[in-house]
Amino acid sequence: MRRFLSLSVALAACNHAGMPSSVKPPSGPPEGGLPVQVWLTTGDQTKLLSHESNAYLLPDSTSTLPVIDVDAAQKYQQMLGFGAAFTDASVYLIQEKMSAAQRNALLEDLFGRTSGIGLSFMRITMGASDFSLRQYSYDDVPVGDTDPTLAHFSIDADRADRLPVIKGALAINPQLTLMASPWSAPGWMKTTNSLIQGTLRPEFYDAFANYFVKFVQAYAAEGVAIRAVTLQNEPHYEPSDYPGMRLDPPTRAKVIAQHVGPIFANAGLSTQIWDWDHNWDEPQSPETVLADTAARKYVQGIAWHCYGGDVSAQNTVHDAYPDKDTYFTECSGGGWDTNWSNNLKWFAGTLVIQSVRNWSRGVAFWNLALDERDGPHLGGCGNCRGVVTVVSTSGSYLRNVEYYALAHASKFVRPGARRIASSSGIQGLVSVAFQNADDSSIAVVVMNTAAASQTFSLRSAGKSFRYTLPPASVATFIWS
Repeated sequence: MRRFLSLSVALAACNHAGMPSSVKPPSGPPEGGLPVQVWLTTGDQTKLLSHESNAYLLPDSTSTLPVIDVDAAQKYQQMLGFGAAFTDASVYLIQEKMSAAQRNALLEDLFGRTSGIGLSFMRITMGASDFSLRQYSYDDVPVGDTDPTLAHFSIDADRADRLPVIKGALAINPQLTLMASPWSAPGWMKTTNSLIQGTLRPEFYDAFANYFVKFVQAYAAEGVAIRAVTLQNEPHYEPSDYPGMRLDPPTRAKVIAQHVGPIFANAGLSTQIWDWDHNWDEPQSPETVLADTAARKYVQGIAWHCYGGDVSAQNTVHDAYPDKDTYFTECSGGGWDTNWSNNLKWFAGTLVIQSVRNWSRGVAFWNLALDERDGPHLGGCGNCRGVVTVVSTSGSYLRNVEYYALAHASKFVRPGARRIASSSGIQGLVSVAFQNADDSSIAVVVMNTAAASQTFSLRSAGKSFRYTLPPASVATFIWS
């Protein structure tokens, strides 16, 4: 997998204050002022999801400051949430390298609402990826054999680690949404007769469709609902040392239109089909699939990765096909750069804020957890980083920059929230705003990408407050 981002590890602890609804404003607010909770992470790491003193929305007065206008009357996409991927490496570390108490504490931190950051949008790798301990699919047979009826299909490989961790997360956050992606079809379905490289053989298009059906049904039997699948992780990339498979746009359109779509419908599955699951630099690929009218009726959304191109590609495809949802499903940081503040700007500013401004309903980073050696992995990236680092020798864990970037949205923006209008274009400041469905609270995430502090006014419904955001820092403002 190609990874060109600059990130570094933050070995720091988080302020474990309660959820916003449980925090009482200080006494003596300004008369007529509406309290606004402020949560701050600074690029110099002196503040890490720190609950600051309240600001107060007061009747607006003339100001010469830059203004971020928030308008709850203008509503956009409904959010599923924010999260990462349950890779084999992640679930192995959580299940096998942590004690029960350590595991429960980590899952509560990641998925809990009251004491955690409330992750609610997670990706599952179907079979092996580059972050696995071995190469496998859910239907492996001896070389030279085939299994078109999928008689040997089994998810037993997921029973030791993946399913227990997912069920633990679901027990903490029942609103968790799961989507799944294969890195390869079973080798016998492919031109290489291997999980490595190659493409899908036409005589096995139906078997490939039924492979998804069996996976979704097997997980449902375990009490785990799969909201959506993509046909293939990064279908324009054939890695040489871990599972992968090339599926060009005409092939994906045909497989969706004539096989996966109809077979899902005949099986009575509500699981959605999302196309692409690859980089911003080739918007023409999902557009080609959506231009096929037979395929388009079965495609509910487009999934994106960050390793090439610009986030605005999401908007380009959305504008062309506004009835199709947008999701961001993978981006990793790693040890190739150690500038923590630049990493915060990328993950919070580009992926959490700009990806959502460009229509993402869900934002998922790559590995949920990796160890102190950036693994375990099987080929592919040797210095990627997880949202958290699990120390394999002790079972303790460290929160990385990705954790804080996700937290500034996931802790305050609940599944079902609507993105609402917030002005952009202010030099150095990017923002995104939401209104929660359950209590109508408003959350606004603002990132200062500049090298100096920025003072601005945030205005909503005829009231405003003034705030100075440190350089390379992100703040979440929330009020009822």
